[in-house]
Amino acid sequence: MTAVTAAEGIVLDRVLDAACGISPCVLSRLAYGKFHAARMKTSWGSRHQQRFALVEGNDVLASAERYDLAGVFDGRPVRVCGIGSVFTEPSLRGHGHPRRLVEELVHDAERNGAEVALLFPPVDLDEDVRRGFRPMLLTDLSLVVTESSRHGAPMAMVRGGEDRDLAAIVAMGRVRAEPFRFHLDRDIDFVKYAIATRRLLAGLGSAHARKLQFFIAEEGITAAAYVVISVVGNMWTVEECGDRDPSGARVGALLQALIAREPGERRPTISAWLPPRFLPPQITVASTAPSSDTVWIRALGSPTVVLPLSADDVLFWRNDIF
Repeated sequence: MTAVTAAEGIVLDRVLDAACGISPCVLSRLAYGKFHAARMKTSWGSRHQQRFALVEGNDVLASAERYDLAGVFDGRPVRVCGIGSVFTEPSLRGHGHPRRLVEELVHDAERNGAEVALLFPPVDLDEDVRRGFRPMLLTDLSLVVTESSRHGAPMAMVRGGEDRDLAAIVAMGRVRAEPFRFHLDRDIDFVKYAIATRRLLAGLGSAHARKLQFFIAEEGITAAAYVVISVVGNMWTVEECGDRDPSGARVGALLQALIAREPGERRPTISAWLPPRFLPPQITVASTAPSSDTVWIRALGSPTVVLPLSADDVLFWRNDIF
């Protein structure tokens, strides 16, 4: 008989043994264990994240993580079930085990009040896992930052981000998100967890392979704009950003200031997901492409959650992927 169970103790060890090779930056088994444990110790992770396994006797057939998320759909708060890190051993693929596990987790969340389900990448499994889900239309942008001919930094008060900035970050994020049909409701613990996840990936990976940059532009002592950027070699990925100025001019100034720190270095390649109609005046879009990191969405029987969603209907940051 197969059963879905919380992945704990020996089962968790076996799941981590099998799944560590698909972690976002190919962490070692030891590092992957630390990564999982550290996220579970955060305020948000301890309350909203849990790993499950589909087992048959002593065999682990598939595993996945479930996240209890808060969202807003057409101006109404909704509970969202997020499913990520879906995994099965290559030798067990083709038997529908991941599909069975995902369906069990989604139905259980629906019984407990969830109205929307999200399936996060990577889902390097049979397409059967995604049955019933629709892709959210997210776009990879390649950005170019306009620099001063004097090769200097703009006049902006820039410093490293701190926990005391999170309330201001949440406030500006909610204002930005209000016009969209669907977005996650990102509170202080959520934002802290998302940034901590990227920091852990940088800190636990190979030395110097990955860095995280979290910077604030402030007015007085209050954060007025921020950027969170993952750096891998010459590639910068904007995980999220925000600005009290609707034009995003402070975000543009932050990027100009970060580039100006090393004027002799080759300019980075910058990629991002940005909300529709948000483009700082110092930024131009060099190219666009459908995102390779597809997030899949599914309505869970609620008559008020109507799909599909257009690209202009959704605000979603890379930091919202787990």
